Amino acid sequence: MKVNKGEAGYISARKKSLGLQAVIGFGIVAAFLLTGYLKTHSRSNLFTIIAVLICLPSAKALTEWIAVFPYGTIDRKLAEEIKEKSPLLTTAFDLVITSREKIMPVDAVVISNQTVFGYASNPKTDTEAAAKHIKRILAENHYTKASVKFFSEYVHFLSRAEGLNNMEKIEQSADKELEAAIRQIVLNISM
Repeated sequence: MKVNKGEAGYISARKKSLGLQAVIGFGIVAAFLLTGYLKTHSRSNLFTIIAVLICLPSAKALTEWIAVFPYGTIDRKLAEEIKEKSPLLTTAFDLVITSREKIMPVDAVVISNQTVFGYASNPKTDTEAAAKHIKRILAENHYTKASVKFFSEYVHFLSRAEGLNNMEKIEQSADKELEAAIRQIVLNISM
């Protein structure tokens, strides 16, 4: 089953996929090099050229795997609890937000109209920098009224998500297209 970007379990699935691509790719490279050498008793042959060309996507997959390796997937129970407590909100999970200065792992994000709340359990994530970065990116994409706040404490994040969900129940003013557009922007700046 394919796990799409923004769904719980994405980072774990991505690690497996990239690792498998790298192993298979380098296995094929080795097979071509060995076949070429056994047939011609020289490294200068067409099989070597093919092996070098196959090496490029394999190296790219390995590089991406190395970049994603240190980050983990949100616990399934937490993801289910967030979905349960905020069913009217747009959500995204397993994000690794990248800026020019930092890489910031984010467990979950909930979006209601132009309000974005995020939860980052990793102590290396600077929640203020993550919020400023996303707010700047949203402003660059003409969402100047966006409000962005990140929490390192799960309880604070969950209470804010519940509050947003309760407000949505009362107001019923959700613009799902707007929320989907903001979610896509957040996904675009994530590995």
